[in-house]
Amino acid sequence: MAKRQNFVSFLFISFLFLLVTCENANPSEVEKKGEVPFTYQEGTGKGPKNWGHIDPQWQVCDNGKLQSPIDLLDERAQASPNLKELKRAYKPAPAVLKNRGHDIMVEWTGDAGKIIVNGTDYKVLQCHWHSPSEHNLNGKRYNLELHLVHKNSLGDTAVVGILYELGRPDPFLAQLLHHIKTTEIGGAVDLGIVSPLDIKFGSRKYYRYVGSLTIPPCTEGVVWTIIKKVRTVSREQIKAITDAMQDGFEANARPIQQQNGRQVYFYRPKA
Repeated sequence: MAKRQNFVSFLFISFLFLLVTCENANPSEVEKKGEVPFTYQEGTGKGPKNWGHIDPQWQVCDNGKLQSPIDLLDERAQASPNLKELKRAYKPAPAVLKNRGHDIMVEWTGDAGKIIVNGTDYKVLQCHWHSPSEHNLNGKRYNLELHLVHKNSLGDTAVVGILYELGRPDPFLAQLLHHIKTTEIGGAVDLGIVSPLDIKFGSRKYYRYVGSLTIPPCTEGVVWTIIKKVRTVSREQIKAITDAMQDGFEANARPIQQQNGRQVYFYRPKA
């Protein structure tokens, strides 16, 4: 009987030890939640100048020749007869909003359609925001930039960028404002059905060039389309995005990269 009591006591003590161990582990897990291995602040060892040295797979961030963003200059943009109108074949689909710590992202979990870039279909996957803008337009940096990310059947990436300046609220962000303010870092919320068509372009004119992802691993070969028209966003909407970010990511725009002789093309629809 005594042996049985001792065994039960041993199990009870072991159970208590397990509880204490798990409880002590929780704070560490919370601290890791939303942790991002890079930042935008120079002097931290993880800023943009160091991205290529943080991870061997990120070396192109440092030595790549087709890096983004760049300054889009009208005087250097070349009209091309090969460019065609950017066709959108988007449709409503289920989506979730995610706070990734370094940005706010809307990710479509269903088929939300595609864009057609010079005859090639690119399926829309997600959109996210950078503040201030990453691309410059004729030397000017704007208050916000939205990136619509797409992939084709070969895995190639095409991104549509839209620039914003202070003014009237953006209708698409207005739909998401409550969720942006209340979704914690590392968290996600179901948005139900969301249509990418609610993201207004406002113009058929655009700039086109080949660049890269603007966050590590800075993969090159990305087809960039930057809409010519600068749209508006309210101060409250920008503040909601920056307030939601992890410390060090309130300004999450990569510095301008060298153009390295790349040609930027400009599309203007025929009259």
